[in-house]
Amino acid sequence: MNQDNASTIMLVDDHPLLRKGLKQLFEFEDDLNVVAEASNGEDALRLADELEPDLIILDLHMQGMDGLETLKKMRDNGITSRIVMLTVSDADEDVLTAISNGADSYLLKDTDPDLLLEQIKQAISGKMVLSEPVTQVLAAAIRRPTVKPVSELDALTAREIDILKCIAKGLSNKLIARELDISDGTVKVHVKHLLKKLGLRSRVEAAVWMVNQQGEGQA
Repeated sequence: MNQDNASTIMLVDDHPLLRKGLKQLFEFEDDLNVVAEASNGEDALRLADELEPDLIILDLHMQGMDGLETLKKMRDNGITSRIVMLTVSDADEDVLTAISNGADSYLLKDTDPDLLLEQIKQAISGKMVLSEPVTQVLAAAIRRPTVKPVSELDALTAREIDILKCIAKGLSNKLIARELDISDGTVKVHVKHLLKKLGLRSRVEAAVWMVNQQGEGQA
């Protein structure tokens, strides 16, 4: 099986059986490659910084450093991987807190395996993926525009603006690199810089903000 062009995934969950089940679900997919597993937040932070996987699947409720704290620290450390929360909780507070702190998608553990596989692939492609029970909660949160002045665009370089427009279209780093004829690594560096300049914590926030700005510009 050729994994050279496969999207890289890290699994973070303190239940070994859950990690094993997910790994088995992904291992027959040529375009998915599990490159790391972590059973706690500390190991997850180290591995995320070392490997910069395309996607991190993160449990919300873990022993020690929980998923939310791990998520916050990953974003604070400049990790731009897409992060999917995979949890048993569909509580409004958990959903909104995870998204506001930089999660890109929110899925429930009782999802049918075939559907979960499809949703994970959608998340890797750049889409925000939500399990049905939490869709309305997240949709309401996303509709609240991020209040940031348009003048903050002036702080970005032309290349960063190009990348921000691609993020708003839902493109992954690999697709952005192809679109702009630059390397994946260069895209990752630009994404880190533009998120920091705009005070945003995730690609989802950046995409929503850019769409809002473009909408105001056309008004």
